[in-house]
Order: sequence, then C-alpha cells, then structure tokens
Amino acid sequence: MLVAGLLPVGAAETLHNGIVLPSPWPPPRTAKQMTSGEPMPVPYLAQPPAVIPVDVGRQLFVDDFLIESTTLRRRFHRPEYHARSPVLRPEMIWEKSTLFAFAAPFSDGVWYEPKDSTFMMWYRSASVRTCLALSKDGLNWTRPALDLLGTNVVLKSNRDATTVWLDHDAANPAERFKLFEARTKKSPFHVALRTSPDGRQWSEELVVSGPSWDRTTFFWNPFRRVWVASVRGHDHTAPEPVHRLRNYFEGKTAAAALAWTQHTDQVARGNGLPNDLQPWVGADRLDPRHPDPRFNKLPPQLYNLDVFPYESLSVGLFTIWQGPDNETCKTLNLHKRNEVLAGFTRDGFHWDRANRTPFLPVSEDPKAWNAGNVQSVGGGCLVVGDRLYFYCSGRTMHPTDVGATGLATLRRDGFASLDAGATPAALTTRPVRFTGRHLFVNVAAAQGELRGEVLDSAGQVIAPFSQENCPPLKTDQTLAELKWRGAADLAKLAGQPVRLRFHLTNGSLYSFWVSPDANGSSRGYIAAGGPGFTNNVDTVGAAALTAARNLPASSSPQAK
Repeated sequence: MLVAGLLPVGAAETLHNGIVLPSPWPPPRTAKQMTSGEPMPVPYLAQPPAVIPVDVGRQLFVDDFLIESTTLRRRFHRPEYHARSPVLRPEMIWEKSTLFAFAAPFSDGVWYEPKDSTFMMWYRSASVRTCLALSKDGLNWTRPALDLLGTNVVLKSNRDATTVWLDHDAANPAERFKLFEARTKKSPFHVALRTSPDGRQWSEELVVSGPSWDRTTFFWNPFRRVWVASVRGHDHTAPEPVHRLRNYFEGKTAAAALAWTQHTDQVARGNGLPNDLQPWVGADRLDPRHPDPRFNKLPPQLYNLDVFPYESLSVGLFTIWQGPDNETCKTLNLHKRNEVLAGFTRDGFHWDRANRTPFLPVSEDPKAWNAGNVQSVGGGCLVVGDRLYFYCSGRTMHPTDVGATGLATLRRDGFASLDAGATPAALTTRPVRFTGRHLFVNVAAAQGELRGEVLDSAGQVIAPFSQENCPPLKTDQTLAELKWRGAADLAKLAGQPVRLRFHLTNGSLYSFWVSPDANGSSRGYIAAGGPGFTNNVDTVGAAALTAARNLPASSSPQAK
C-alpha cells in the first residue's frame, strides 16, 4: 500500500542544477557499504551535467562541480566560537537536576521568525523538557513565561532528540512550525510529529513513525520539496558492532516522512524493503579519531547528521563520535568526544566530505564549556548580515556535568574559498546557463583584485565581457557586482551556455551568482533565515546587510 505523500519508487527527476537523479531513488545502498570504512562515492562529481543551470542561489566552491579548470587553491574554513559563548547556560530549576545541568539544543532548532523579527531557540532541559528562549540579536537570550508557573517549557514529554522546523510553505498557518520528537513510551523509540502556529503552543501527537532509535532527526529538502528523516541506525552484523549510522526515508509531507515500517536493525541485516528505510551513510576511515591513546583505536561512528539547505546546495553537519563508550565515560568522569564536521551534497543523498577538520570542534581545555560532546542544531545556521551563525551544544565535567549552548560564526558562504597570491591565477567554470542579469561575487581582495570575463562555447571571449573591460574589484565584500564597460548587464547572454572566467590576485573568492535584481538577491535558500529576510529564500539581497547592521550594537559578531 502506498501511504499518502510517499514518493513513487523510480520516478526520475532533473534537479535545479542539472543533475539527473538515477532510478530508483534513493539509490540502493547496503549496510556493508556504510560500514566499509570507505568514503561515499559522489556520482555527480564524476559526471557533472554538460551545462549547469545557476539560477538558484549563490554558487559555492566547496567542490569541483562548477570548475572546469583553475590555478586557484581551495582552502576550507571553519567558524570561530564567539567570545560570548556559551550564550545560554542552565540557570533555572527545571534546567538542573541532581545528576547534571543542561540548557542546550539536542538538534531542536534555532530559527529567525520574520513576523516579529525574533531569534527563537528550542532546547532541552535537564528535566527532559522542551523549552523556548528568545532573542532580538542572537546573543542575549530571554526565557518567556509561557505557563502559570512562569516557565519557558513548551512540551513535557519523555523526549530524546527533537527537530523543530519553521515551514514557510505551510498551507495551514496552524502547521507553520513542525516538531519531530524522538521519544520512548516503551521500547523501541518512535518519532512523533506535532505542529504549532507560533512555536509556543503545540498540538497533540499527530503522527507516530515506525520503530527507530533515539538520535533521529529531520529536515526539509526544498530543492525536491520533500521531508527527509535522518534515522539513527545500528549494524550488529559487522565484525565490530556499529551503533551509530544513518538510514534515509523521505515523503512529500511531514507526516509521510514518518511512514516507514521497518526497524533500523532489519535494514542493517540486509532485509530492507522498497519504499521503506534505506541505508544511507556512516563514518569512514578518514574521520578523526580520539587523540587520547587509550581510545584512539576505536573506529569513529556517525552519531548524528543534521542537514539544511544553504543557497544552491545542502550542508550536512556530521557529528562524529570518537569514544569512549558511555560506561567508560561514567567510570572516568568524562564526556564522549563528539565533534561536528561539514559535508556537502548537491543531489540530497551523496555526500562530498573533502575536509575532515572538525567544523565545530571540542576544546582541549577540560574546563571549557565545550570540552566534550559538541553537537549541531536543527536548521543549521542563520544568515546575519555578512556572517553565518552556528549554534551548538557543548558539555563539561568541571566542576560538575553541565551542558550549555555556544555560538560560532563564519563568513557568509565561507565554507571554502579559492585563493590566489601575488601571482595572478584564474578559474574557468564549466558551461553554465542563467536567466539573471547581474553577476555578483563574494570576494576578499582588499589587497589585490578580481576581474571577470565571459566565454562562448568555443572558449572565446564574448564582447564586451573581457577581462580588460572589467573594472577590477579591490574590496572585501560578501556581495559585490562585477561589471563591464560597454554593457549595462548580462541580459543578452541569458539562456545560452557560457563559461565564466575569474582572474584573481592576492585574494579569496567564495562564491558567484547571477541575480535578476540589482540588489543582489540570490534566490537561494538561507537555512534558518535571518534579519531582513522575509522567508527561507533570499529575495532581498543587500537589504539583509542593512537589517543586520541595525541590530543592537551588542550583537556585533566579533569572534575570538
């Protein structure tokens, strides 16, 4: 029987970037492939489209998908923890227990609500409650009184991981916020769906999933308009049992994304069924191991995978478990070492993870708020002017067991840059097609310069779009327009395959995009939103920079 909202097996799709999905979708994988220790192959990098449409979002250089040739050097970047971290600590009675104190998202979510210009954070308390904190600047958080007792508790349940998603496309305003709650009333775990018009008052459980494990999360894939479950799985068939990996399930509606019937253990044993849970991804041999010699022989495992859409692709926040096991942690009075690494996918399933440096690392200071167990949040990040805000949880055992919420910030589009030194270097894209008019870049070249040119299918410069006619950009801006003398814009090139070539000296190039608007809107997805944006798509361009500058002065994203 086909559950309403499920996708038919084998339906072929062409994505916004020209990638054609194979049939069947999702593509078959086995638990053995997930636990082989080998990185996941990425078909669209081996065989990219002949012409890549670039109308959706800023085009990031996190991989070679867009690049035909280059003499620039790729450099990956990670956020820096804000000097004010942690920005939320356990302070209230319900955030403390006799065993530990906790006030941090366990995925949950941090979102920007454009209706009242408010940052909203859902988090877990020590009493296993779901709580809500609010902020006008992303740094200073308050706990609204939401019940007769004056607490900020929005749900009382036997929860584990929870994902909150602000659904800007919800047809019913009462379902604008969606909450997926991994909980257990009796073994095994299941996930329950609730909805809310405002993120404060939540419905009863509307739908309950098939059997799962605790650390199960969800996300919306807007490129294919499907909800996806990132379901924690086990594999006890491996020579060394793997307790943490990911299975995949999707549906056209949030309810349909919970309609699997199999237990993850069945999938691991090779008993998977079509249109049910499918093996997805696990840790591999390139992931970091625990630096402590007592634990560095433990193979890393994938503790969690939070996913979010950013501009023209999806970003995965891979929480990599490095040990030790829970009993050893209890005996030695320490926390497991979980660190968050970043990965990228352009088809929503296959992950390119070229950089294995922790994106949100633990601190090597045992007294630091993030000495152990750093984990990501639902929604991924917020776009605050020129910066991306990544919230995360962290834990310490000094002086007692405390879990708190930290903030790390990164340049917008700053996951990776292509760099040039004093010797001029260049990048030529694969053939691309656009319908926009204005070419924008995110570039740091205050001590150098960036110029551009446009080539035809034969590799010849299209007049007047030559390097010589392009006034150099000598600037450090996340939104800057490249122009040419003799042409008002790129309108006459719209719809035809062209190559873009960038010439850079003493600088870093992060992204490019062709906008229909002079304000530089990208028409890409902006993760969990941010000041100045009206929904989950960038339709405002430079206006978002102005909105961020108008935040309270204390919110300036200075990092250490």
